[in-house]
Amino acid sequence: MTIEIKNVTEPEVTCANCQACCCRLEVMIITDTGVPEEHIAYDEWGGETMLRLDDGWCSAVDRETLMCTIYENRPWICREFEMGSFECVEQRIDVMGE
Repeated sequence: MTIEIKNVTEPEVTCANCQACCCRLEVMIITDTGVPEEHIAYDEWGGETMLRLDDGWCSAVDRETLMCTIYENRPWICREFEMGSFECVEQRIDVMGE
């Protein structure tokens, strides 16, 4: 039995081509990193989450630059979300249809 190997090339995700797709995901705040209160929402169970605007974007994202306005105080999960990871690429596909 022979298994065919295919090299699938996907465009590399870099700071230059990042579309901040991850900033449309729900983010739980599970540790205190100093997220300003105006960016915190509470879910139906009282858990803290990043506030998302009506269009689904995180309230801390600058829409012109697609950069985090609270980068030094961003939630732990945002610190751990790796640019270009499988999860990143999957979110880009969901959002942008790539």
